[in-house]
Amino acid sequence: MKIGIDGRAAKWYRGTGIGTYTYQLISCLNNIDNINNYLLFMPKSFRNDICLKKNFALNTIPPQNKTSFWEEINIPNKIKHNKIELYHVPQNGVGLPVDKNCKFAITLHDVIPYKMPETVSDRYLKIFSDYIPEIIPKCDGIITVSNFSKNDIMKAFNFPENKIYVTHLASEDIYKPLDKNISKYIAKRYYSIDEDYILYVGGFSPRKNILGLIESFNKFISLYKKPIKLVIAGTKGKSYSTYRKRTEILNISDKVIFPGFISMDHLPYIYNAAKLFVYPSFYEGFGLPPIEAMACGIPVITSNTTSLPEVVGDGALLVNPKDQDDLCQAMLNILSDDNLKKKLTSLGIQRASQLNWKKTASDTITIYNKIIGKKINY
Repeated sequence: MKIGIDGRAAKWYRGTGIGTYTYQLISCLNNIDNINNYLLFMPKSFRNDICLKKNFALNTIPPQNKTSFWEEINIPNKIKHNKIELYHVPQNGVGLPVDKNCKFAITLHDVIPYKMPETVSDRYLKIFSDYIPEIIPKCDGIITVSNFSKNDIMKAFNFPENKIYVTHLASEDIYKPLDKNISKYIAKRYYSIDEDYILYVGGFSPRKNILGLIESFNKFISLYKKPIKLVIAGTKGKSYSTYRKRTEILNISDKVIFPGFISMDHLPYIYNAAKLFVYPSFYEGFGLPPIEAMACGIPVITSNTTSLPEVVGDGALLVNPKDQDDLCQAMLNILSDDNLKKKLTSLGIQRASQLNWKKTASDTITIYNKIIGKKINY
């Protein structure tokens, strides 16, 4: 097979779920596949990140200097003269060519813009709303990241079930148990976090339920008598001022830290230094941060809704994200019960180890074969 992959998200969107997925897919395909030929449509300097084998070729593309990732990625790559059998766009299909000269596959991670349009950026909502209805009918197959998302896609687009394929995501190798003292030093040295803390990592969209987390933490500290803080890490989006204001109203602004975006160099240490990881999202197509925290050996609380129970299995404590008392009690239970903490740590590491990028890549090759019509599996 000759496969084309739009790899721009691996360079321009790394650190997000879509960027991590694209990077790891390309990296693992490169590691395990010596048979098929790949043409990667990539920005400059990607070769420095992955040492590509002979069956991987690069089609270097220039940046368009747009103001956002979604505007940049919405400019399709030109694939007309490359004799590609299948072209794969991993970033929800955005950037799929208008002209179809081969089989098309996309990875559609979720349908959040349809289910919760108020929780995504205006730019992404417009691009998704304008282009996805045109993209879906062109697809010969859709890859998604959970069975939950598969069902959502079937319902939203009436797309055939037998043409939707599930490949779960995984944590990267950097997420693993690390020395606690070093981890605490990194937290203090670079982010001025010098006490025990409960951690959230992720986006600042309203669907992430950060307001609910802050309210639950306020109830929690009235019952938990030891010094502890809440660290809410991630790029400070337009909702940040709302969250900050809420901490001020509750008179807990000195106990809630917003360190902003944390680089991948530091993030494994920030996970490892945490006492507990909490991810009370209302809606996820997959949700990588809980798996990353579990891989680091940190007990995890997450929501009992959408894809999250499927993702974490029995490796995390599940709560109703709409019930602040439920979340508060879960935090108290874990931090007051060493046996529960140890149990969740062990189950979390075990569950995270069951998800790996090599399997994701191997399953994706099988899917490519099915879409093209080959009968050989690798």
